[in-house]
Amino acid sequence: MQGQIALFSEAVPLAQFDGETYEPMLDQRRLSTQLEAIRELMLDNVWRTLPQIVLALRSRKGIHATEPGVSARLRDLRKSKFGAYNVERRRQSDHFFEYRIAPSAEVQD
Repeated sequence: MQGQIALFSEAVPLAQFDGETYEPMLDQRRLSTQLEAIRELMLDNVWRTLPQIVLALRSRKGIHATEPGVSARLRDLRKSKFGAYNVERRRQSDHFFEYRIAPSAEVQD
């Protein structure tokens, strides 16, 4: 569509969220924005904890997100409708896990 700016890549379709408490008018923009920001941030193949992701979203993109919200968006990225990314997890310490993502065919170590 000429003259329009695409806010989200095709890998993150809008209005695909669902769930018992999901209300499109209240949640679609926020969830889509968080999902796209997390996807963009995490595709650099750097391991990060949930608190590190939250801080990076806030400082780099001005996006407020909570650790449970980031965790939920990482789970969303595993779903085929959101790109079927490989979300890898490893234990950093007794209390923290680190995460990184890669497109499903491009997981690297």
